[in-house]
Amino acid sequence: MTTNKIKKPQISKSIRPQTKNVIATDEYNAEREFPITGELPLTIYLNKKEIVTLMTLGHHPESLVIGYLRNQGFVKSFYDLKSIQVDWDTNTAAAVTHDPIEQIENQLTHKVVTSGCGQGTTYGGIWDDLKKKNIKDKKLKQSTIYKILKLLHEKNEIYRLSGAVHGCALCSENEIIDFIEDVGRHNAVDAIAGNMWINEIESSNKIFYTTGRLTSEMVIKVAQMEIPYLLSRSGITEMGYNVAKETGVTLLGRAKGKHFLIYNGSENIVFDEKPRPRAENTPDIWKRR
Repeated sequence: MTTNKIKKPQISKSIRPQTKNVIATDEYNAEREFPITGELPLTIYLNKKEIVTLMTLGHHPESLVIGYLRNQGFVKSFYDLKSIQVDWDTNTAAAVTHDPIEQIENQLTHKVVTSGCGQGTTYGGIWDDLKKKNIKDKKLKQSTIYKILKLLHEKNEIYRLSGAVHGCALCSENEIIDFIEDVGRHNAVDAIAGNMWINEIESSNKIFYTTGRLTSEMVIKVAQMEIPYLLSRSGITEMGYNVAKETGVTLLGRAKGKHFLIYNGSENIVFDEKPRPRAENTPDIWKRR
């Protein structure tokens, strides 16, 4: 496909409420009004070809569509896209490119159901694309990890209000650039990927954070975005570990407070703020997990 750099694509602005109030009965048999998290199907069409139906919160639908098409390898550049139009009356998103995409049918016939919430999928050609990515070795200070974790502590607004969501963040060494919550962690990472294209955010010096587990799908998406660091408060899977080894993503899990585990890329971490040594009678926190 020939990249079109004349102008940015036309993008609709269609936002759904993040929560809805319903009546629930508590442990005292009293009826009370509580918020629940929104969830709607959104079917993505690319050049009138149905690609996938995602279950989503619906708060960043255009960014989600752009990021999904990016991370699945359907489009190679933001400027390949002519328009993105989301219509909640029909629960559809129509993406149109400037030029035909010849490999759509081939990609759709080679999909893998992943472990993502709501049964995510990856499509054929992803591994070939990953081989072309250039994830450079970068040094990250231990003190920066602690700073990011502290900044993120106040970010889970929807989770604190109604639960039932995962959160993802794009971070620099000094700030949280973007934070998105959705009913599936793969939706949140795709929406951030879309925002990175829309806002022309450079990736090589960024840190990606997720509240969810580090599966192969999550590591692949971050590698697709060429972000060198992936950080999570949760654990990792075997395939997630293997993909990190293959792609060079520095992988940190079980990150909370002053604790973390580096599963890949320990040579890229500068240990400038080591916690005080454990007392001899203090049990190892990792042996209790």
